[in-house]
Amino acid sequence: MKTSLTGIKPTHIPHIGNYLGAIRPALRLSETFRTAYFIADYHALTTVRDASLLRGWVYDVAATWLACGLDPEKTLFYRQSDVPEVFELAWVLSCLVATGQLERGVAYKDAMARGEVPNAGIFYYPVLMAADILLFDTNIVPIGADQKQHLELARDVASRVNHVYGEGTLVVPEPLIGEAPLVPGTDGQKMSKSRGNTIPLFEGGKKLRKLCLGIVTGSETLEEPKIAEGTAVFEIYKQIASAEKAAEMDAKLRAGGYGWGHAKDELYNAIEAEFAPMRDRFVALRADTDALDATLHRGAAQAREVAQATIRRVRAAVGTGAVG
Repeated sequence: MKTSLTGIKPTHIPHIGNYLGAIRPALRLSETFRTAYFIADYHALTTVRDASLLRGWVYDVAATWLACGLDPEKTLFYRQSDVPEVFELAWVLSCLVATGQLERGVAYKDAMARGEVPNAGIFYYPVLMAADILLFDTNIVPIGADQKQHLELARDVASRVNHVYGEGTLVVPEPLIGEAPLVPGTDGQKMSKSRGNTIPLFEGGKKLRKLCLGIVTGSETLEEPKIAEGTAVFEIYKQIASAEKAAEMDAKLRAGGYGWGHAKDELYNAIEAEFAPMRDRFVALRADTDALDATLHRGAAQAREVAQATIRRVRAAVGTGAVG
């Protein structure tokens, strides 16, 4: 069975768009691949300067993915910083990567274009990302169509290692390009924390209802027929409710006598039905950081068995460390 690896940068509790576009598709990979998911806390250091905030976000991410259905008994789930072998491999890789490749990195180029002086971590992080991937003999990396460059460097340096030190030293990964669904926010634009138009994944009760009622819609009267397709209410609803329920809402809107307020109520009920159980699990998991640490440490112990086997193979190939 092929191995798929997914990295999760700890930034904040995700919104519904993150779940529908990234978390749910990533978790489904466990049905067909041997899966590994890691919390990329060292990647977060390129921008996060508050230690307590970073630790909290790591726990938020761990509790979120577990609440959403990640089974740590069936997949590797670990914190990047608990697997030090990644940094040893990153150094080996950096010795075969041209600086020109890193200068073409998207994040580095974007920072330069904004007139910023990016830190060395932003410049170097594609190498660390490559090490994250290659350390685990990863066959498949799920990415969006706009993330191909992120994987190209990993593929290029793995091929270079194999050319210099012998075929089979590292596994060359392949991209698994998925089309993440566009999830609109409350203003009809793509749901994004930076736009302030999100519906937090674990929001409930009156706050959730208020967010649903605040979704931008047309100005048709109750009696007028309405076009569902393309509206924020319907586009969110059809990604949560069943196909049959979505078809029913579409038909009722087209028929007239059914208003946007009714549609928003149905959306609220669908969100509650889908996410209330996850919300309860998240609250319980997040309250026990010792248990989250234990889960991540168990995952790291298993991950390090794979990582150490790769490092032994790399050391033997490049000539570092003792023989045997």
